[in-house]
Amino acid sequence: MSASQSFAPEMVIEALAARRDGAAALAARAPRAAVVGGFVRDTLLGSSPREIDIVVEGDAAALAHEIGGTVTEHAAFGTARVERDGWSIDIAMARTETYSKPGALPQVAPATLADDLRRRDFSVNAIAVTLAGAEMIADARAADDLAARRLRVLHDAGFVDDPTRVMRLVRYAHRLGFEIDPHTRELADAAAFDSVSGARIGAELRLILAEDDPIAPLRDLAGRLPVTVDRELIERALALTPPDAQTDLVILATVTRERAPQEWIADLELTASERDVVVGAKQAPSLARAIERCATPSELREALRGVPPEVVAIAGALGPAQAAARWLSTLRHVALDIGGDDLLAAGVPAGVEIGARLDRTLRRKLDGELTGGRDVELASALGEEA
Repeated sequence: MSASQSFAPEMVIEALAARRDGAAALAARAPRAAVVGGFVRDTLLGSSPREIDIVVEGDAAALAHEIGGTVTEHAAFGTARVERDGWSIDIAMARTETYSKPGALPQVAPATLADDLRRRDFSVNAIAVTLAGAEMIADARAADDLAARRLRVLHDAGFVDDPTRVMRLVRYAHRLGFEIDPHTRELADAAAFDSVSGARIGAELRLILAEDDPIAPLRDLAGRLPVTVDRELIERALALTPPDAQTDLVILATVTRERAPQEWIADLELTASERDVVVGAKQAPSLARAIERCATPSELREALRGVPPEVVAIAGALGPAQAAARWLSTLRHVALDIGGDDLLAAGVPAGVEIGARLDRTLRRKLDGELTGGRDVELASALGEEA
């Protein structure tokens, strides 16, 4: 039996129907609709797909609105996302892509399903199964490469047109456990990232950080991106990371803190809070030294007040793990049972004195000097304790 015969397209249709998320219903709405890419690949490999991508010969947005639910359109690329009843589907117009220059965003034009597969990244992603008729359409090498667990770029210019495909290549290789075709590796090694916008690199980094093991692909990219990957340091930082912090940010901030210039980080188009973490991590060594100098919980508060928990976790991983863990798990949550209104009611004039008294009382509570609850705290703030 050949590799192509061993992969039955009916497996894909059955997997769609089993999801109960409305994808199979597209068959009745658009005869030339097909499920494509990762869903087909992962189903044929016997693993659980992460997402559903539908390609249609025609208007993707019109089909999305016909299905109903919340529709988000990206007209420039002929794509739309449908969200309804707890599920979502990405729908794209079958298209060709041309690049005005290396690294530029593609210009798209309507095309057939077969044309659409030819513009994709790797042969094992260039597989589609039509929803009506369960017809498999694929690159000629797709089935053999899937059976051999091999990643092969579709075109020699693939990494020139879109160098971020190198990042996808590494990500897929680690997630799927696939070998990289030698010629593909040569082409990837020759690709340059200097033509790609920071926003596109940032988008690919987010996808890597969402992997079960993002450290491995990041390590492989360390020669291409300004990152330094120390698995032991990352794992120590993650062990300190509290539930209300973002583990993906801890990893990104850890690997970029030594080599990535702030201008490069700014180009990734992070949110303001994300950028605070990634840039703040560059000060993790000096913060670690400040933590080590703290003799009391109140001093720890002074050193760490306003510092994102992700940055504290990284600083703790550099040495003062016990103190950082105590701050992250307990001390930063300590609060007074009294507030400014209590002091105003007791006759303290409005103004900076209110804040100063509350701050002094909180320091005493952190250091274990106040253990009697609200009345003791109020007496301390008013200077009336025995």
